[in-house]
Formats: sequence, structure tokens, C-alpha cells
Amino acid sequence: MVRVVLLGPPGVGKGTQGRKLATGYGWALISTGEMLRDAAARGTPLGIEAGRRMDLGQLVSDDVMIGVVAERTGQPDAAAGFVLDGFPRTVPQADALDAMLGGRGLALDAAASFAVPDDELIKRMSARRECPVCKRSYNLESAPPRDGRHCDDHPAAELRQRADDVPETVRRRLDVYARETAPLLDYYRCRGRLREVSGVGTVDEVYGALVQALGV
Repeated sequence: MVRVVLLGPPGVGKGTQGRKLATGYGWALISTGEMLRDAAARGTPLGIEAGRRMDLGQLVSDDVMIGVVAERTGQPDAAAGFVLDGFPRTVPQADALDAMLGGRGLALDAAASFAVPDDELIKRMSARRECPVCKRSYNLESAPPRDGRHCDDHPAAELRQRADDVPETVRRRLDVYARETAPLLDYYRCRGRLREVSGVGTVDEVYGALVQALGV
């Protein structure tokens, strides 16, 4: 049973590596978006409150988020271990996660942090495109559509760049990460749980480095 948190700036590849890790070892992959959608779909009090805040365009508060995390990590599929992607984002959230797990007699095993130079992240995210019809994601450099412009599944639909993937917005997102989330690295480093992984390389190369860093 292994419980892992994935850390790293936007575009570093946490989602891709989290899916591979969870699939490879039979652990539950739990992302912030998945947790909130799941709680809202099940109609739990916390899920209803989270849904209300999101509908109003508000941030979901720490107390609601940790409650949703507690619900999700307590489900049967997480009993064999889980991979958390997108939570915690701040030191108070990390404290709350430790307290929640400690209350169950459990502990977080590791926090894997992926690092990629900012210039590379901006390049990666600026190349992302999305189909306006089916929302399928592409990357003009690493996973382009067949004709370079249109969705493979909807040939008449020209791909679009999301507003939060333009270079100026990406830089702002990286600044927010450095200011608010990067302190988590020191938090987990001081507790001996930080595992640093280079996010540069092919998906398989990064995954190999991740598995080695976790010792699984």
C-alpha cells in the first residue's frame, strides 16, 4: 500500500505520469477535478457545497477540499494505495492531509516533484490545442492532429488554443505556482518524503525515473 502526492508546475506532466503509475500498480488515481466531480455527482454535503462554489466561479475553500479528499481517499478503490494529483497545493492543505491520514493511522509515503525549465513548460503549454466540439486535446509538437490544424475526429473543426495556454498566461500561472505551491517542496523535504524527478525526456523515460525515485 503506497500513498503518493504528485507535485510540479502546470504542464510538467503530472497527469500523464499519475495515470501510468496508478495503472501500473493498481492504485487509485485521484485528481482535484475528479474528486470534486465525484463528490458532486454523489450529492454528498461537501460535494454540493463544492459544486455551489464552482458554479459561482469561487475557489473551493481548504476545509471543503480536505473534506472531499477525506471522502475520496476513504473509498474502497483507494485502500490499496492512491496517487494524488492537484492536492495539496499549499502548506496548510498539506498539514490537513497529514492530520487526516494520521487520524486513520496512516501516513503519506512520498511526494514526487517533477521539474522542467520554465522555458520548456511555456513551449509545451503554448503548443496545446483543443477541439471545440469534443474537447479532445492535442499538442502541435508532441501529439499533433493528422493535418496539423483540425480535429482527427471532427475534420471540419479547427483546433483552438485555450486562453490559459497563451504564453503570457502560462507565465502568470508559473508565478502563482512558485509563490503558493513551491513551498510544499521544503515542507516535504524537511519531513524526508520529497522525491525529485526530472520531467525532461520521453514519457517512458520520466516514468522510469519516477518509479526509481519512489523505490516501487
